[in-house]
Amino acid sequence: MATRTEATLAESGTVRQEHGPQAVLEVAEQLFATNPEWLVFFREIMGLEGIVRRTFQTSESLMRFECSPEYARIREMLDDLRQRQQDQPAPRESQRVVTVRMPRSLHETLKAEAQQMKVSINTLCISKLLKLIDEETERELKAS
Repeated sequence: MATRTEATLAESGTVRQEHGPQAVLEVAEQLFATNPEWLVFFREIMGLEGIVRRTFQTSESLMRFECSPEYARIREMLDDLRQRQQDQPAPRESQRVVTVRMPRSLHETLKAEAQQMKVSINTLCISKLLKLIDEETERELKAS
């Protein structure tokens, strides 16, 4: 018997916002249980066409969701998949290059942190980009 979330997805290909964070989390947990590549999980759940953005279509609703415990759990699942698959070959998705201008001191700090963690600067930056909204932004969102 299909769950309400599965039925919703089958009918509309998305979870409507009124079903809220819990329904999105259920979809993420179902996908996580299949042990997908981390990039597949990211794309299907958090990517531009993923369930999160299809459900929370305004910037305000998306930011509120990103401050929720359900989103924090989804981030934990993503981090877990990335950790498990760290030594596996990279998934086959086309790569894009972004050039970021930064002060030398910031670059040196990132380089030292990457060396300390025994990862590339690229890996460190991707990890940092995938992190939760910082506490200050979270406080600002909750105050509004």
